[in-house]
Amino acid sequence: MSLRYGLLGLLNYGSMTGYELNKAFSESLSFFWQAKTSQIYRELDAMERYGWLTSERIIQSEKPNKRVYTLTMGGKEELAKWLSLPEADILDAMRVRSAFLMRVFFAGETSIEQSLEMLRTYREKCLENSKEMSVAHDAISEYGTIVGDDRKALYWKMTLLYGEAFCSAGLDWANKAIALLEEVK
Repeated sequence: MSLRYGLLGLLNYGSMTGYELNKAFSESLSFFWQAKTSQIYRELDAMERYGWLTSERIIQSEKPNKRVYTLTMGGKEELAKWLSLPEADILDAMRVRSAFLMRVFFAGETSIEQSLEMLRTYREKCLENSKEMSVAHDAISEYGTIVGDDRKALYWKMTLLYGEAFCSAGLDWANKAIALLEEVK
């Protein structure tokens, strides 16, 4: 459900093609909300049916045709309504629902070596995600320039700070968990 509001938020900054929306989403929002290209296009079709956006097919001779999506007044109103909801989803940010942590919880049923391998893989992923945050930094700067509103970019930076803290906490936890297992090994 939140995917559509992410797309509405991006379209609030200006008209975009599906390709541009997918790129903007993956460069700026994907560290806290993942979406497949097919999900994005499915949501765009649904939002057009709701009257939240319109699309225009652009015929191109040198390139494939494209569809440009534009937010309607109804879409702006829906985004504003969603943004003004009470803090119902704040607790979601504090809850963890992780199949990985479920596996860690029951990893006592496996060998320590297998558990160490799982934790080391997790640590590597944390390091990779930390490096990917630089892409988000670049995207925030780029889109901030395009939108021309430093105040909005400030909020984008706040979500990036959360992502960086999350990666850092995961890395710290992985190092401590590995150290605990290596002590008993």
